[in-house]
Amino acid sequence: MSTRRAALGAFALDAVLVTVFAAIGRATHEGDPFGPGGSGLAQTAWPFLVSLLAGWLIAVAWRRPAAAVRTGVPVWAITVAGGMLLRAVSGQGTAVAFIIVATGTLLAFLVGWRAIAAGVARLGNR
Repeated sequence: MSTRRAALGAFALDAVLVTVFAAIGRATHEGDPFGPGGSGLAQTAWPFLVSLLAGWLIAVAWRRPAAAVRTGVPVWAITVAGGMLLRAVSGQGTAVAFIIVATGTLLAFLVGWRAIAAGVARLGNR
């Protein structure tokens, strides 16, 4: 697989996982992940998706898109911090419990798949 294709796939997976995080949260708290008029998911997800893109740019993630520590950790940290900041300035909630849940869930999602992929690759090299 080409480096460019791997990076696009990794970014797409990250974006899907961030959107899944937002959908789970909306479904849990609102009962409907899409909300009135279908815009609820977009409203919840956009701060994290914008921050995910910033994380990819700052971490130069396309160079090693599947690296758990070198790429996953900074992308995760920037996604959480930036997402919370954007939620705060846009009038969305940033309760301590939400910050804790978002931090843990996005850690599992954004770093977790990379750690699993690395483990599978190591097993395949045996």
